Amino acid sequence: MTQHQPQPQQFYLTAPTECPYLDNRAERKVFTHLVGSRAPELNDLLTQAGFRRSQNIAYRPACENCNACVSVRILAGEFQMTRSMRRIWKRNQDLIGFANKAEPSSEQYALFHDYLNHRHHNGGMSEMSVLDYAMMVEDSHVNTQIIEYRMRGTDTMITGKGEGPLIAAALTDVMGDGVSMVYSFFNPELADRSIGTYIILDHIMRCNALGLPHVYLGYWVNGSAKMHYKTRYKPQEHLTTNGWQRTDIAD
Repeated sequence: MTQHQPQPQQFYLTAPTECPYLDNRAERKVFTHLVGSRAPELNDLLTQAGFRRSQNIAYRPACENCNACVSVRILAGEFQMTRSMRRIWKRNQDLIGFANKAEPSSEQYALFHDYLNHRHHNGGMSEMSVLDYAMMVEDSHVNTQIIEYRMRGTDTMITGKGEGPLIAAALTDVMGDGVSMVYSFFNPELADRSIGTYIILDHIMRCNALGLPHVYLGYWVNGSAKMHYKTRYKPQEHLTTNGWQRTDIAD
């Protein structure tokens, strides 16, 4: 019987493009495809090595003369809310998140489109069509969920689901050592609720309920004001040349 050896994973390098986080910088990425039966295992390994997932692609920065992008993960079991986080958590207890299969809906896209128009109207995702959004959600060969947040209802204690219009959603990968927050969005008219913070807190709780140690937040970009919020969730680890290490960066 002929035995076929598995093909080595192929990695590719993008051409330089304008950095979306730091002025007068160029970014490059190394990427590979996440497809087939090995995709979940490979996604775990690559995430632990600082990669992020977008559809069936895993990528990480490979910029020349710049290492500002740093992979961040929260140590969920040791996490303690700050006073302001406790207020945000309490303020949003009328919301409930329900984990669904990674399937897109018109309601999700309407909220996603509204969120981008208010928060990131000049960003690279602002022109995404319904089809683009559908691919973002369902083009996954790993264990992916979309968590939908709605108001608590009379039957929530029985069904675990909320009622009414969609308030927020989070595309999330469940891995062997934690959860990875791929992308989240919410009703921009509810800014006073700090729903972005609430979603991260909810993922920490979900991670603990699963008995998993890490919530992967993506990249903290040193020097980018819009990425500074990621340092608030402590204790956390940053991926360095010596592996994952605890950090004490001030808020």
